[in-house]
Amino acid sequence: MNTPQDLKYTKNDEWVRVESGSGTAGITDYAQSQLSDIVFFEVSSAVGATVKQGEAFGTVESVKAASDIYMPVTGTLTEINADLAKSPDWINKDSYGQAWMVRFQIGDPKQLDGLMDAAAYEKYCQGRSQ
Repeated sequence: MNTPQDLKYTKNDEWVRVESGSGTAGITDYAQSQLSDIVFFEVSSAVGATVKQGEAFGTVESVKAASDIYMPVTGTLTEINADLAKSPDWINKDSYGQAWMVRFQIGDPKQLDGLMDAAAYEKYCQGRSQ
């Protein structure tokens, strides 16, 4: 399982990368492996929308199932990865790189304290697969 050390993680298998008060989010490698081959990605919120922590901002579908994607922290969307909708298979190959889903201005930085670091997320995932 690929779990970059510089990210924060949610129990719903989203990640967030924080840079100067802004966040970039997507789904984890663990989530992708559980869903299998992802064939569809859609964001249900628009640039400029404020999405609260835990609210769905999009959907991914695989050959196995569909799953909502939730905001790791409250934020105002500043960019959506439109190229990902055209090439959702990027999620299968590079879930932390070119398969980022949304970028946003973080509304409440204190919410980041409630997210897991890489070690805690790996432990969390191991507990679910037993």
